[in-house]
Amino acid sequence: MSDAFTTRMLHVSTGSRERVVDLTADCEEFLREAAAGRDGLLNIFVPHATAGIAVIETGAGSDDDLLAALHTLLPADDRWQHRHGSPGHGRDHVLPAIVPPHATLPVIGGRLELGTWQSVCLVDTNKDNPDRRVRLSFLG
Repeated sequence: MSDAFTTRMLHVSTGSRERVVDLTADCEEFLREAAAGRDGLLNIFVPHATAGIAVIETGAGSDDDLLAALHTLLPADDRWQHRHGSPGHGRDHVLPAIVPPHATLPVIGGRLELGTWQSVCLVDTNKDNPDRRVRLSFLG
């Protein structure tokens, strides 16, 4: 594979509860090797039908606010047509329409170009799948 495109798969354990997992440090570590000081794009993709990628503030309550907002928009009850798994699991399959399974971000001088309070996060509301994969790809 050429050095213009590099990819790596992360394995993330989210456990048996809804989570917002900060992946920013993982992205930065990947870029130290893959970008090696170059400009380009970082694509973050979660190949799951029940998880998404968000660029949000973490640590000040916004991650919990996001989960609360998702509960309001997508209640975990029996209204969903998709009915296997935990009660309300059908909502997890609607999540990627609201929190997409990907983000593409600028990389300048080998560093992720984020705002002061922005973090790259995996959003996982599916309690039935505690093991997630996240693909990081750098295009220089």
